[in-house]
Amino acid sequence: MAEGRLFIGTKMYSSWSLRGWLAVRLAGLEVEEVVIPLAGGATAAVKEATPSGTVPYLEHRGARIWESLAIIEYCAEIAPALWPADPAVRAHARSIAAEMHAGFRGLRMAMPMTLLNRFPGQGRTAEALADIARIEAIWREALLASGGPFLFGTEFGAADAMFAPVAFRFLTWEPEISERSRAYVEAVRAHPLVQRWYEEAAAEPAEWRLPKYEQQP
Repeated sequence: MAEGRLFIGTKMYSSWSLRGWLAVRLAGLEVEEVVIPLAGGATAAVKEATPSGTVPYLEHRGARIWESLAIIEYCAEIAPALWPADPAVRAHARSIAAEMHAGFRGLRMAMPMTLLNRFPGQGRTAEALADIARIEAIWREALLASGGPFLFGTEFGAADAMFAPVAFRFLTWEPEISERSRAYVEAVRAHPLVQRWYEEAAAEPAEWRLPKYEQQP
């Protein structure tokens, strides 16, 4: 029996929804999934359904949580293994997750998440390339310390959920990245929950597609 609801946007495009959804599924929360098709910009249905007018939004056992990172922290209270056990390593994981949450606007704008498309060589603005360089530095440091295949070891965790939309972007836009980064992207793509997200995105109705994300820039 469902213990709440998770409101998310179109799986083809909603990177923030992906982060919250991954945390909820990793934590094993029993919630009804409510998908609201995005219409580009402010979506009236999202405004009506959620306190902040954004997705994801989680209702669970009387708690109301919006913002992806807040949902991840809530899920980690139920499933602590989402963050590394060691306090110093956990602080590192939280730092890079917060950096992802707050930054990288250049990449977001130039290379939006559009799962089933391929636009190789496009979107390579100076701002996007600078963001990619920083992301690769973050990944390199974490993977060298943990041994991979995920950022903090053998299990997909909260930090990976935060960076999963970046991996999706790299698959679509195909910027030049290191062999280590490519291996990490492939590990993320092969995770069962990520495979499920892709399959469900592919099954979304054609009328949910947004032309601005479907056309090569």
